[in-house]
Amino acid sequence: MSNISITTPQNIELSYELGSIGDRIVAGLIDFAIIIAYCMVVGIILTYSNLYGNTQVVISTITFLPAMFYSLSSELLLDGQTVGKRIMKIKVLSLNGNQPAFSQYLIRWLFRLIDIWISSFLMAIIVITTSEKKQRLGDIVANTTLIKTIPRTNIQETIYVPIVANNYKVTYLEVIHLKDSDIQLIKDVLLNIEKSKNSQLSLLIMGKIENTLGIKSQHDPLTFLYAVLNDYNYLSLNA
Repeated sequence: MSNISITTPQNIELSYELGSIGDRIVAGLIDFAIIIAYCMVVGIILTYSNLYGNTQVVISTITFLPAMFYSLSSELLLDGQTVGKRIMKIKVLSLNGNQPAFSQYLIRWLFRLIDIWISSFLMAIIVITTSEKKQRLGDIVANTTLIKTIPRTNIQETIYVPIVANNYKVTYLEVIHLKDSDIQLIKDVLLNIEKSKNSQLSLLIMGKIENTLGIKSQHDPLTFLYAVLNDYNYLSLNA
């Protein structure tokens, strides 16, 4: 099992399990099968569509574009995942701890030509297996890698299920001023605490949130973080 420690822009160090070469290969094969199936269906439809000449060329080009941009569009729309990556529970993450920018996804997609298609996966396999952070060439240039998404557990259900009780009492009204990225960081910290048992992370992120919101908590760090998440979920739903 390979892990990577990433320091977020808020100076919080989080640990993630890296996606293995096996995970990536299986995910790639699943995605490849989806592309092939799509192309076969489109090909059959075009064969019986009675299109000729330039019209056929234009329509064929347009209908095959989704196959060409499948990886790029999927990662943009599915939070760093394709269908194959989602099935294998891996996702793309920027090495600065943030969700990758469009330019990073684009670089990864462009380098697939070298990593995968020209070298028939050989380049990708060699670079990933020899890279400390399990990166293919496109990842190295884009400053990204693939991490495992943690399977759903009781703590994740607590984190991700919004508060819906009508009689819920908000503790910190100021949390409505937090950004989605702040909330995601809190979730990542809680998941890392569950995994590493490093309670110092909760104290560190609590201080960051207190300074950001100009509040002072009377709770212990973990209770405070859960209160912030629950308050944010409730206020967001009832805004």
